[in-house]
Amino acid sequence: MVDIDKLTKETIEKGGLLTMLYFDLHGSSKEILTQLGAGFIQKLLKEPGVLSAYGEIDEPLETEDKKFFSTSVEVKILTKDFNSLVNICALYSPFGAEILRPNEVKLRLDSAQDVLMAVSNSTFEYKKYIIEKISSPQDVERYKAHLKQKAELGKQLLEKKDD
Repeated sequence: MVDIDKLTKETIEKGGLLTMLYFDLHGSSKEILTQLGAGFIQKLLKEPGVLSAYGEIDEPLETEDKKFFSTSVEVKILTKDFNSLVNICALYSPFGAEILRPNEVKLRLDSAQDVLMAVSNSTFEYKKYIIEKISSPQDVERYKAHLKQKAELGKQLLEKKDD
């Protein structure tokens, strides 16, 4: 069995973070929400850079119109680095995050650049999803043509950098 205190201490010494993340879940029954919460934590454990995650699921409450149930999930998560934590936040959109340890986060330049790219990629994926879902077929084609131009420009910039 893994000594979680030892793992946490060693991970934080190497640049890891222990963070409390807060999520909300909504569903049509209490049972579904409880299952979703447990499955959600298991899904977090499989994400790159996540070394440990455990959580508590609050008792689901019925909405006033009696159509849905809502609950919150508190997850204490240990990530190997700040970039891993940023990726988790970008993918799962917690409504709150509290870094418990360390007291100070230091980022090397390459790590800061990785964080910026993670945020950029996440925003790009959301934008792409929204455009593809709400746009006309013509607008989607224009968007794809724009992406192709953007990729070509990126390729040219990389070639120029290599010269």
